[in-house]
Amino acid sequence: MLSRDQLREHLIQTRIAGDVATPRENNLDHYSSVANRDAYYMLGLTFEQPWSFRDVLALMAKSAGVVSDPGHRWGQDTIDPDRTIDALDAMADSIAGALSLDSPRLLFATGHPTGLLAVHLPLARFAAERGARLLTPAEGWVYSGAGFGRPRHIRYLEEVAMLNEKGGFVHTHDSAPMERMLSELDTPPDLVIADHGWAGAAGEAGVPTVAFADSNDPALFLGEAEGKIAACVPLDDNVLPRHYAPLVERIVTRVSRAL
Repeated sequence: MLSRDQLREHLIQTRIAGDVATPRENNLDHYSSVANRDAYYMLGLTFEQPWSFRDVLALMAKSAGVVSDPGHRWGQDTIDPDRTIDALDAMADSIAGALSLDSPRLLFATGHPTGLLAVHLPLARFAAERGARLLTPAEGWVYSGAGFGRPRHIRYLEEVAMLNEKGGFVHTHDSAPMERMLSELDTPPDLVIADHGWAGAAGEAGVPTVAFADSNDPALFLGEAEGKIAACVPLDDNVLPRHYAPLVERIVTRVSRAL
């Protein structure tokens, strides 16, 4: 496993954190959308606090390490690699807690198959090796994704849920698939490991949830601040998949040491 310093350098070099590819203007646009309660960017969550645009920006500066200055409107934005590492450790502690239960039941899902599937697959395999039952509810459920009008259905790859459209896994913010999955379970999972609307819907339902989120996905960080998400890892969610391997290794190593 990489040391903390080595992992920090890796995050910066691969732009998982540090100077990330997501532009500042995109981040601010999404923060404004959440402040205006645009359902697409809420990722299935509701909030008790009003969360103005300035509030969202301040929270993202604190939780993800984006530039806190509201006058910085264009160009480069950042994710603090130390916040990424701290959140990875918090996520690992939640996973260790779930795996310490008798016959733990876990659920994995991703709305970003081109990037984060490379994280979810090895974590799911590790959880299964540690005795977890990986749940696969609502497999094959078909619906028309919000705003798309084209049929999409839930499909699992090695017990990781994704949306499939015309034979390919697709990016989605939608919370409806996770809502459907949870509705088909008599007992909720002991832990959901997810991102985007899959994580938001689980957290909204009161299911213990840990999540990965980019700097332009503020809703999950707001959910963490309000206690609906146990841990939210800030990272660029669409770099080359192989670059995520040291993050998985850190989680797996910390969980293994805790069990």
